[in-house]
Order: sequence, then structure tokens, then C-alpha cells
Amino acid sequence: MAGAVGHAQWSSRFAFIMAAVGSAVGLGNLWRFPFQTGANGGSAFVIIYIACVAFIALPVLMSEFAIGRHAQKSAVSSTRKMAQDAGRSANWSFVGWVCMAGGFLVLTTYSVIAGQVMAFSAAGFAGGFGQESMPFMGSNWWGLGWHALFMFVTVLIVAQGLKGGIERVVTILMPLFFITLIGLTIYAITTGLESGATGEAFAYLFTPDFSQVDGGTFVSALGQAFFSVGVASAIMITYGSYLSRDTNIASSGIIISGADTLVALIAGMMIFPIVFAFGVDPAAGMGLIFEALPNVFAGMPGGNIIGGAFFFLAFIAALTSSISLLEATVAFVDEHSDFGRAQIAWLFGGFAFMIGAGAVWSSDFAGQFVDVLSGEILLPFGGFLIAVFVGWVVPKKLLREEMQHASNGMFAFFHIMMRYIVPFAVGIVLLLGLDARFNNGALNAMLGLG
Repeated sequence: MAGAVGHAQWSSRFAFIMAAVGSAVGLGNLWRFPFQTGANGGSAFVIIYIACVAFIALPVLMSEFAIGRHAQKSAVSSTRKMAQDAGRSANWSFVGWVCMAGGFLVLTTYSVIAGQVMAFSAAGFAGGFGQESMPFMGSNWWGLGWHALFMFVTVLIVAQGLKGGIERVVTILMPLFFITLIGLTIYAITTGLESGATGEAFAYLFTPDFSQVDGGTFVSALGQAFFSVGVASAIMITYGSYLSRDTNIASSGIIISGADTLVALIAGMMIFPIVFAFGVDPAAGMGLIFEALPNVFAGMPGGNIIGGAFFFLAFIAALTSSISLLEATVAFVDEHSDFGRAQIAWLFGGFAFMIGAGAVWSSDFAGQFVDVLSGEILLPFGGFLIAVFVGWVVPKKLLREEMQHASNGMFAFFHIMMRYIVPFAVGIVLLLGLDARFNNGALNAMLGLG
């Protein structure tokens, strides 16, 4: 099938890989992965997480690329066309709608957190993390300003289009991200050798103790793997729609999910030597990145530069993710309106800013409505729908055409996972998450996961 008329395509496989890796690599790799590792027994969690990426997240990622490339349209239009070409109802476009809505809502609060990351990076490079050097972090008005600045940068990039905006930025920022990540990791490892913190950190990450594993560990690992790779938010369907016919979806999926996992592991090797050297709780949650680490940087020789670089690294990760979240919505509206891309980007960037502004002023609004609706309902539900759609609605022959470069063994693995394993696994995570939120964990307790 030829590309859709007027539909953009990646200029190279390198640009696609950098954009997709940038989308997958986000604040979750630098904050949520270390926190989940700390809260779930260390290295045993890491091994289970890697297995979940390989057997659950990777097949879903390949599915989304296949859906997008088949139609070469936005996520909603791509799911509709694939359903129609499979002889099924066009109402299966509902899958795309759920994913796109979830991804857009994630953007609204993600921008607020990313704005804080920008502020901490500026504080580090401006002189340190002491209270006297951070007057711009003391009020909601400052939080609103940093949120606005981050959203402004995001919209500015997306408004320039695929090649002039997204490609140009990710092909510069992602190599810079990896250089900075490796540099900070080498610094953390070498400075922690004398105190023994590096050995402690590596043992924590890579010496498994399965006596600490329970059912909740598997649920946490699957949730982290599923959301870290960036599926079920319409991003990868949209990015897949820009693929040429000669792109190997299977190998690209392996590279992207592998790179995302590698970044999470390297981030652990960067953060945990510092955590153990200064006696910080590895399971400190969001406080690890916004409270504990800034205090550590404030007391380190050269901590202002190291801390500024760390938060700049987090800023790059956040930005490459946020532009993909906005792009998914912009691509859909661009297909169905007479507005220009720039107008659409500014319009929906403005909508995202306003919702995020509510989160700045009300943590209940952010945590009890937006975060729950997006992270605990729409994204898991979207992932479940993707699994059912690809595993049971789309004919095997149609999928094989989109994955013609994959070996027979690889395709067989992919299809079995999407048909039998992924719907069950994601469905369980969705049910347990809803149970914990709305039923006080009754189902979790009954299954021994509470």
C-alpha cells in the first residue's frame, strides 16, 4: 500500500528511532523506575520488569506500529481503517479515541512536573539548591510560570511539523541525552567506589532476592514496563503512521523497547550510588527526585553543576515525551479540520496548559481526577483494547503483511502473546488498579496482593 497522499514520513530510520526512543524515555525512567525498584525489593523487581518489557510491552509496541503504518493516518483513523480492511465495524476506532484521550490528559499534568524539572535545573546552574537560591519555587504562581514555559517549548516544536520540528529536535537532543546520562553515571559510579556505595548500589540492582517477591511485585513490574515503553497513548500508532513500507517493525520495536529498558537500568546505576552514599531512602517516591536528591546535591562538592546537569537530563527526557503526546492529538485534528498545523498545536497546547493549571492550584484535581482518569483508567483500558483488537479482531494475514520482515518465529511469538497473554495480563493490572482506587483493595487482598 502506498503512503497516504500528503501524509508525512520520517526522513530516515535513525530519525524514527530517536523520536520513538525519546517518546518512550521519560521522567518515568529517571524517577519512577528507581522508586519502583526501591519499593519492590530491588534486583528481583528489575528481572521481572525486563521480562514484562520483552513479553508484554514489546508485542503491544509492534502492534501499534503495524496499525499506524497500515493506514498512515492518526491513531483514531488508523484503528478505523484497519478494522474496516479486516471486515469489522468502523466503531473499533473507539480504541484510538481512548488512547488519544489518555495520552492528552497525561500531557496536561506531565507538563507541570516537567516545569518543576526545568526550575530545578535552572537552580542548579544558577548557584545551587539552597533555599536562598530558589526563590522561584516558592509559590503556585511560579509553578504556573514554569508549566507555561515548558508547554510553550513543546508547542513551538510540534507546530513546526514532523521534519522541521520533531525530527530536528530529537536528532539533536537524544544523542545529547545519552552523552549526559553516561557522563553522570560514570561520575556517580566512580565517586561512590571509595565509600562502597557503588558496590551496594550494584548489588541492589543486580543481585536478586526472590524472597521479597509477591504478587504485587509482578503487578508493579508489569505496570512500569507497560507505561515506560509509551504504549496505549496513541503515540506509537501516530509515529508508526510516518513509517515507510521497508521499515522492519519487529527489529525497530526491539531496539526501542531495549533502549528504554537500558536507560532505566543506567538511571538506576546513576542514582543509587548517590542514594546509598548519602543514606537516602531508595523508596522515597517522588520525593526522591524533588526533595532527597536536591538536598544531596546541595551538600556535594560541585553539586550545583552535577544537579543542574541531572535535571537538564530529566528535562530532555520530559520534552521528547511531551512533544509526542501533543503530536498524537494534533495529527488527528489536522486530518479533520481546515486549520493549519501551527494553529492546532497552539490551540490544543493551550487546552493542555489550562487543565495543567488546575493541577498547579489543586493537588486534589491533579491526583484525584486527571491522574486517576488518565493513568489508572484510560491508559490501561486503551492497552487492553489494543490487545483485544490486534489479538482477536484483526486477521492474522493482515498483521503478517505489516510484519513481513519478521521471521516466522518472531511473528508466531508476537501473535500468541497478543492473542492470549497480553489481554489477560493488562486486564488484570487494570482491574487491580481500579480495585485499589475504588474498592479499597478488596480484590488485591483476596488474591494476596495487598
